[in-house]
Amino acid sequence: MRIAIDIRRVNEFGIGTYIWNLVRNLSQVDLQNEYLLAGSDRNFHELGPLPENFMQFPQTDRPGSWRDHFSFPLALRKQRPDVVHIPHHECPLVIPGRLVVTIHDCVHVKFPAENLSRMRRYELYWRTQRAVERASQILAVSNSTRDDLVNIFDLDATRVSVIHNALDERFAAAGNGADSRTVLERYQLHDPFILYSGRIRPHKNVHRLIEAFAVLKNELRDDERYRNLKLIVIGDELSRHQYLRLTVVRSGVQQDVRFFGFVPYSILQGFYQSAVLFAFPSLYEGFGLPPLEAMASRTPVLASNSSSLPEVLGDAALLVNPENVFEIARGMKSILMENALRDRLVERGLKHISKFSWETAARQVISAYERAAL
Repeated sequence: MRIAIDIRRVNEFGIGTYIWNLVRNLSQVDLQNEYLLAGSDRNFHELGPLPENFMQFPQTDRPGSWRDHFSFPLALRKQRPDVVHIPHHECPLVIPGRLVVTIHDCVHVKFPAENLSRMRRYELYWRTQRAVERASQILAVSNSTRDDLVNIFDLDATRVSVIHNALDERFAAAGNGADSRTVLERYQLHDPFILYSGRIRPHKNVHRLIEAFAVLKNELRDDERYRNLKLIVIGDELSRHQYLRLTVVRSGVQQDVRFFGFVPYSILQGFYQSAVLFAFPSLYEGFGLPPLEAMASRTPVLASNSSSLPEVLGDAALLVNPENVFEIARGMKSILMENALRDRLVERGLKHISKFSWETAARQVISAYERAAL
């Protein structure tokens, strides 16, 4: 087969992680098919060395732009691919060849940003609908995402294949980076802390995490170990999210909540390893990698009992109702105070992450390509 893959978002977070790990693992398990990687020089070089059957297919227009709807299909037509894999919902109007599309979540449909116009919201819905209706094969990263696609777009469930993500292999490779003591000194962290890592969007529910942390602080004010407990939020600066600043002030925890922006994996691992627990009370996830990263770092995890998280985390995390501040607080307190629970979550977490494999995912994607080409 001659397979074209759109890699133009490989340098981004989220979808970029998917593209990088998928292509790298396809290159290790498939030396037979021919792969055309559509992207810029920067996109292509991000992937590192690849075998001879993986070639760059130069494309510079931004995915989803008006130019892309014309330039990308015209360029593809000259290459005559059997299969075209768009690893996100930003799909051109016309695709020469059989289309395979990966849908990571339906957050842009279920939780659209409040500042979006009605027209923009409809456009996001329409783009996803168009992609899944035209695709020969639809790949979903979880059963939860598949169910959303079926329910929202009235799809036949047999058209959707569930192929789970796995830990970013660069996360494991960063194991020889900065150790936890260096990280703690660099960021002047001398007290025990709860960690959140991930994008900061309203559906991530960070505001309720802050409120739950305030409840927990009050309950632990006389506890010798945790009276100076902190909450560390990695993913963005507080100045960019005024509603969170107000939540911090209103909850009275200005001295105990710290926000950091992006940190590389080598530093992030130090945070994971040093945290007393990882809290991820997101209202909605298509898959949810940060809790698995915490598990790989031997840190107990508290997460939501909604969307894909029960499927992805199983019994290796303490699951709570993300809309109940007091239940989040009780869950965090249980992990902090019950040593047996902590040990059990750490042990289960280490076993649980072995269930996910990018090599397995790559082989399943190749099978999807073969079905699409029939």
